[in-house]
Amino acid sequence: MNTIGARMYLFIKILLTSIIVVTISEIARRSTLLAGIIASIPLTSVLAITWLYVDTKNIKNVLDLSNSILIMIPPSIVFFIVFAICIKTQFDFISSLAISLLSTGTAYWFYIFLLERLGIRL
Repeated sequence: MNTIGARMYLFIKILLTSIIVVTISEIARRSTLLAGIIASIPLTSVLAITWLYVDTKNIKNVLDLSNSILIMIPPSIVFFIVFAICIKTQFDFISSLAISLLSTGTAYWFYIFLLERLGIRL
């Protein structure tokens, strides 16, 4: 693919991905339940898997990515738990978001450390 074609393809990927995220945020203004249902579908994972397949046509890479995503689900849940606790305990939005992201990063670090200690190769 030439440089112009590669840039256009990258632009299309960014545009489609952005449209999905913006659409979910717009739906959330009308129905947080519906937006939550849509957002809980692993859209980022679906997009990443799709783009990887389209780019490489390599099913093994797609499977490896899918397995990595599956293994990493448990620490990602920390974000939602910590965020809900922070908001319910009257932290402001930005502080809640920051604490949740730091907690999630810590959970990922600990989780990966634990998996490696258990001999699970990532």
